[in-house]
Amino acid sequence: MAKFMDVHRGFVGATAEQLREAHEHDLAIEESEGVHFERAWLDPAAGKVFCLSSGPSKEAVLRVHEKAGHPTTEIYELPIEVD
Repeated sequence: MAKFMDVHRGFVGATAEQLREAHEHDLAIEESEGVHFERAWLDPAAGKVFCLSSGPSKEAVLRVHEKAGHPTTEIYELPIEVD
């Protein structure tokens, strides 16, 4: 499975609880698209959320976010990884 990082904007002042709630919405429906959301990060000052996921395609990841109520158009496939 490919890995992806997506970026959501407009979360200035968001809280850890709000991030957890949004992430849980993704987790609740991720199987419908064969996606797994591994982790999410929040920068409340910049208003950005970053999500790491694995799945069959960018489009599948985007569909989950759309269904969960927080769509984004900024997503990157991560084909190279080092430890």
